[in-house]
Amino acid sequence: MAAAHQPLPTALDRIRVGSAPDSWGVWFPDDARQVPWRRFLDEVAEAGYAWIELGPYGYLPTDPARLTDETARRGLTVSAGTVFTALHRGPAVWDATWRHVAQVAELTRAMGARHLVVIPAFWRDDKTAELIESPELTSAQWRDLATGMERLAHQVRETYGLEIVVHPHADTHIDGEANVARFLDATDPDLVRLCLDTGHYAYCGGDSVKLIETYGDRIGYLHLKQVDPAILATVVEQGVPFGPAVQRGVMCEPPAGVPALEPVLTAAQGLGIDLFAIVEQDMYPCPPDQPFPIAQRTRRYLRGCGA
Repeated sequence: MAAAHQPLPTALDRIRVGSAPDSWGVWFPDDARQVPWRRFLDEVAEAGYAWIELGPYGYLPTDPARLTDETARRGLTVSAGTVFTALHRGPAVWDATWRHVAQVAELTRAMGARHLVVIPAFWRDDKTAELIESPELTSAQWRDLATGMERLAHQVRETYGLEIVVHPHADTHIDGEANVARFLDATDPDLVRLCLDTGHYAYCGGDSVKLIETYGDRIGYLHLKQVDPAILATVVEQGVPFGPAVQRGVMCEPPAGVPALEPVLTAAQGLGIDLFAIVEQDMYPCPPDQPFPIAQRTRRYLRGCGA
């Protein structure tokens, strides 16, 4: 009797897989504990990825001609830039926010990318993890956040031809299911879509497949990430801030964690649109030799999922 054949994974032909400096332990433009940018570019290409994000502005070269040369000769293409905003603080922060956004958007457009990933401000200090403002927004702050993000989306589109995708993130005001739903319901779907980060959403108690099924028309971009459920349970129980939680290994290599990525990718494929799915495994800080073999194994795993 012939041996039974395992079914081949469904081809995820609408999913464009890439990686990012974050998967190499890069959180800041310049930090002695981070992998140098040339090594990141060499290794991300060798690991089998064709798409990358810019990471924190200033980590990769900011001269478009130089960056184009560096990426092109490695067979890499930029999928998005990333900006940080604190729009819940109201109109007073607009000018400073736009200066930062314009700088990143200019480079993003010059590199041929179409997306700008927008991360809300942390309510903890990103280096010391100290509490710097309330984890809860007032009704007025929610209005400022929603209207500010719509204004940002409109101006980025009109000025640079880019689309923003807002990234729910641990230790920010747009984090788990309730706050993500509140944010989406308060913003114009023609202007504001999400970058669904599967790891951050799971970290905050959310179900990525449910979010895709409920708000499919608002999903514009993916970050692929998993959390270690045992470490997460301890982190939640002890109230550990996100930065120290990362140092404990709360974000882990797939397929060891949650959520399972195959159902997420299948649900995303079902949306019928082209989506970037950028691997991000938060590991700051990490030994310089740690990221590359993980990146290789993760790329093989995602190919096995059909991506």
